[in-house]
Amino acid sequence: MRPEVKKKMTETVLEEKKLDEKWEPKIIAFLCNWCSYAGADLAGVSRIQYPPNIRIVRVPCSGRINPYFIIKSLTDGWDGVLISGCHPGDCHYISGNLVARRRFAILNELLEFFGIEPGRVNFMWASAAEGERFANLVKKTTKIVKEIGPNTKFQKEW
Repeated sequence: MRPEVKKKMTETVLEEKKLDEKWEPKIIAFLCNWCSYAGADLAGVSRIQYPPNIRIVRVPCSGRINPYFIIKSLTDGWDGVLISGCHPGDCHYISGNLVARRRFAILNELLEFFGIEPGRVNFMWASAAEGERFANLVKKTTKIVKEIGPNTKFQKEW
């Protein structure tokens, strides 16, 4: 297939998906067990509403999230990735969130270099007592990813 035809077909599919009002982004969230996951739990127990299109993966610490997990999530078709951990200075593993912050600053630059839209991967802090803040972070992330549109960078063509 000629490159210009292939590009036109991809643009048409993307425009159709963006025009589809029913499209909702799929977002995977890697949450620190001690703070962010507990904040998500508090939001649920308090019946604070947030978008249902987020899927949570509980990890021991945000510093233990390998950048490969984020890249793999995007290549597997997730529209957005949210990483959330303890506030700086409050990590149960002393400096895990500081390691994560440095790691994801570099990863964001790398993803942008590869053409991944800024905002498709988000890194935020939320403590165990911040259920409402967690819900707002999820709403904000969902809004950002919805504005960016579907993740079509890694679709396999047959």
